[in-house]
Amino acid sequence: MVRTGSMIRVFFVMALLCVGVMYAQSRPVNTVNQKVNPNIYAANAHILQAWDFIGVAQQQNNFDMQNYAATAKNLLVQASNDLNTAAKIADSK
Repeated sequence: MVRTGSMIRVFFVMALLCVGVMYAQSRPVNTVNQKVNPNIYAANAHILQAWDFIGVAQQQNNFDMQNYAATAKNLLVQASNDLNTAAKIADSK
């Protein structure tokens, strides 16, 4: 009986960790002006699509991708931030 209670507790802790990881990663934001920088805007839009597809893949694989999907999402956030910065610099010239 004690063993069953321990297993249930472990399950709930793991479930909470998975939910925490999902919400810890925030989706990138495309702040590029489409009319001023259409190519940078399009590149950033593709990053957002990739983010969404990775999220679907994570769900379909029960978040068992050995942290590679999370790493890819973090790199997409960095790329999106860099594109937003590049657009701001281009706009200021």
